Amino acid sequence: MKAPDLRGLNPAPVTPFTRDGAVDYAAIQRLGRWLASVDGVKSLTVLGHAGEGTFLERDEQFKVIEAFRKAVDDKLPIIAGITLEGTQVAAAEARRAVEAGAAAGLVYPSHGWLRFGYQKGAPQDKYKAIYEASGLPLILFQYPDATKCTYDLETQLDIAALPGVFAMKNGVRNMKRWDREIPVIRAERPDLQILTCHDEYLLHTMFDVDGALVGYGCIAPEPLVEMIKAGKAKDYKKARELHDRLLPVTANVYHRGSHMEGSVALKWALVARGILEHATVRSPLLPLAEGAEHEIAAAMRAAGLGLAQ
Repeated sequence: MKAPDLRGLNPAPVTPFTRDGAVDYAAIQRLGRWLASVDGVKSLTVLGHAGEGTFLERDEQFKVIEAFRKAVDDKLPIIAGITLEGTQVAAAEARRAVEAGAAAGLVYPSHGWLRFGYQKGAPQDKYKAIYEASGLPLILFQYPDATKCTYDLETQLDIAALPGVFAMKNGVRNMKRWDREIPVIRAERPDLQILTCHDEYLLHTMFDVDGALVGYGCIAPEPLVEMIKAGKAKDYKKARELHDRLLPVTANVYHRGSHMEGSVALKWALVARGILEHATVRSPLLPLAEGAEHEIAAAMRAAGLGLAQ
């Protein structure tokens, strides 16, 4: 399989549900069709954190990939989150994603590594095995520095050199590491597509990347496309203007008590844009505090993000 070109905005859309908690495939059609209509959107990443992918049954995951493919009329590649912990089951998950029509896979660290760390060489082995079993082009996912599954520079370079690995989604959330490691990765792995996923720190990271792979992209694709362009042009003034314009949205979606609340807030933002009718989520996510939906809607209006066209 040929690796897709992700140099631009790559939204990670939510998974809409009906009010009784079933996957809302009609809403997926509306959401996917709208995102695909925005010039500068390069792909959609489904079944990630924003998409509540690990909350879905296996058959639902398959159907969600198919539904987004249909929604974009195969004009954009669909990237699937590969989230299972064991290498063998993650490889099987990648094969199912291929069968459903995914064009690439975003490989999550094994869950146990978050708490206990990883053995040297284990991440490389997992990526290698997944690609050999599925042939699915893979994206390296760099987790926050605050976790024990964040990859050191050597591990990142090793993974990036493996067959099938064509891009990195970097969310290290440690600007010392970002400023020191990204130039090395750029120099050592020049063909690797580097994508920021710092939804709440986009301005700082926008000048060093080929694009962004962010949940934020599913609610504000238009200004984020412009911010990526400004970053590539090293136009700080324009990027800063866009950052300041979006700051009320950033605060109301991502500056909450838990980053997971952002997944709920994204749905309310899509209600404000007229794409979704409600913000139903699945447990263990919970509804936001009373009145949050009005704060989010006001922030969207303040940023000039009205009803989607």
